Amino acid sequence: MIIQTKALKLVKIYPSICEEFEKDLKYPCSRFRDNNKSDLTDQEIMTIYLFVIKEEQRFTVKQIQ
Repeated sequence: MIIQTKALKLVKIYPSICEEFEKDLKYPCSRFRDNNKSDLTDQEIMTIYLFVIKEEQRFTVKQIQ
């Protein structure tokens, strides 16, 4: 379970990720998928990825999952 301070950090970085994604990263970082109705957006996945690397020091996909 995420403690409240970590949850606030997660919420704070999401708008920054969305802004950068729309400005510069939309096409180079987008997932190419057949399904238009995924459970998570590209921005949410990037936010989770950066959060666990910085806050939880998890560096491999296995650790993140």
